[in-house]
Amino acid sequence: MDNRLGEMEAFVQVARRGSFAAAGKALRQTPSAVSRAVGRIEARLGARLIERTTRSLRLTNEGETYLLRATDLLAELDAMETSLNRDAAEPSGRLRVNASVPFGLTAILPVLPTFLATYPLLTVELSLTDDVIDLIEARADVAIRIGPLRDTRLRAKRLGRSRMIVVASAAYLRLNRVPEHPDVLQRHNCLNFSFRRSLDTWPFRIGDAVVQRPVQGYFFGNSGEVVRRMALGGAGIARLAHYHVAEDVEAGRLVPILEAFSPGDTEEIHALFAGDERLALRIRCFVDFLAQAVSIRA
Repeated sequence: MDNRLGEMEAFVQVARRGSFAAAGKALRQTPSAVSRAVGRIEARLGARLIERTTRSLRLTNEGETYLLRATDLLAELDAMETSLNRDAAEPSGRLRVNASVPFGLTAILPVLPTFLATYPLLTVELSLTDDVIDLIEARADVAIRIGPLRDTRLRAKRLGRSRMIVVASAAYLRLNRVPEHPDVLQRHNCLNFSFRRSLDTWPFRIGDAVVQRPVQGYFFGNSGEVVRRMALGGAGIARLAHYHVAEDVEAGRLVPILEAFSPGDTEEIHALFAGDERLALRIRCFVDFLAQAVSIRA
């Protein structure tokens, strides 16, 4: 087994203490074991590092050079381990988070200042996109996913769930009448998603069955936030996650419709991350904080 760092430490101890016996005592090794470690370094380098006499040891020119380099390397190793130990006690460094635009705007951004104030040694890099990224390829530490989980390589922590809701602005409903039944949606402009063109239907509970009703319209958005803003502008009817439009509904900017036909479907919200039982503290702290902070919002 390659033990170059151990051999390097043995050499440094010999150089500092002036004998193999003293170095062995400091390292809890026999003098012969320390001598063999130094001998392996000399064999690899093809140069003698220590002149040995019966009474003393003296470093050669090559030994002096090796001592300087070895001392620097061992000091750097100590500094790295000290830094990692500090990180283990208090989260620090850069945390890369990816989330959908709606969840990022409505759930993460409002609580992020509190998180950063709680963990001042952390730097957060937040990326908002409704595109599904590969967390590992994108080098993201945490990704928020809404809907079914598909990547079995990742660990997941459930943050909550949100039901789906059909909404429109009061202005749109004044001009186009409130739809009383899902079957009349074909006469309305329904705002849909460009990445779900193969699923231009919305589910409703009619009687005892959940059925899909086709919807159509002149607008397709690539994110929930784009669709929400079009609905706020009176462009049509949208079906969005409740957490996304809860404040709009409460303020009267959007009006829930067809609630009697709601199928009660929900979307699960998870934080995904790669890792094992040695999960970095910065990731664990963020996921735990988010689970507590956004559970009501979601």
